[in-house]
Amino acid sequence: MENTIIYKAADRGHADHGWLKANHSFSFANYYDPEKLHFGVLRVLNDDYVEGGMGFPTHPHENMEIITIPLEGALEHKDSMGNKAVINTGEIQVMSAGTGIYHSEYNHYKDKPLKLFQIWLIPNKRNVTPRYDQMTLDIDQRRNKLQQVLSPDEKDEGVWIHQDAWFFMGTFDKGFTIPYHIKKQGNGVYMMVVKGKLRINSVDLEDRDAIGIKNTDEFTIESLSQDTEILLMDIPMQV
Repeated sequence: MENTIIYKAADRGHADHGWLKANHSFSFANYYDPEKLHFGVLRVLNDDYVEGGMGFPTHPHENMEIITIPLEGALEHKDSMGNKAVINTGEIQVMSAGTGIYHSEYNHYKDKPLKLFQIWLIPNKRNVTPRYDQMTLDIDQRRNKLQQVLSPDEKDEGVWIHQDAWFFMGTFDKGFTIPYHIKKQGNGVYMMVVKGKLRINSVDLEDRDAIGIKNTDEFTIESLSQDTEILLMDIPMQV
């Protein structure tokens, strides 16, 4: 397939801090790869494992759209806007850091691990008023279809952010195929296999492999295993 980049799971950056085991799709903290600085406005995709009771102490962010998706367990959140919340598996959390925000994120449970994706997108508006939101997703709505979990429109399905981006999650039966049409001209797609196996044209991907696709209007996803799970991000390519 033309205009694609394959990101194999084994080629990600890795950090083991004992309580935290992190895989970095793009350069982050002590992991630096000049070929993996970003994909369009997608700046960070961290695949984290956090031991029980552990987490990230209070720290700052600014001018970044931060999306967190728990995959197993629950995340405990506190921030400088006074928000205190628990984000469970099946939910999605979003923060617009804007002019500046402080927050902490911990594993809510003392005796269970937490697995999550943390995603940063470069916003299309700088110095906005910081905001926080979370939403419970109906995971039954992603069986053999793409469930929209994020968009630029606060009135649309899912949470919203300051960027012309759409996120979808789906769980597919083996052999199921589904076409995808780019939401906005000039956008590209970064898609990760959360679990299972799939094929996009002639490209086969497995657990935590990802693909970046640009300069196309549509493509087809084929599930090669039962209960294949994906995260698809339709995002601007111009930073």
